[in-house]
Amino acid sequence: MDLKEVMAINMRRLRHDKELTQEQVAERAGLSARYVGSIERGKVSASVSILGKLAEAFGVDPCELIRVSKR
Repeated sequence: MDLKEVMAINMRRLRHDKELTQEQVAERAGLSARYVGSIERGKVSASVSILGKLAEAFGVDPCELIRVSKR
C-alpha cells in the first residue's frame, strides 16, 4: 500500500475518533482545509514538515500517521 493511502486512512480515522472536521484540523495545523482534504483523499503527498504539523494537530506521534494498520 502506498504511504499516501496509509496516511489518508490514518488521518480520517484520527479525525473521526477525535470528532474533528477537516477545517478544525487545518486550523490547528496552520494549513488550508483544501490541502488537508487533498492529503486525506490521498491526492497529494505531505512533506515531513507537514506530517509534523498534522501530528501535532492530532496530538499524536508522527509515526501514527504513517503506520500501516494490522487490521
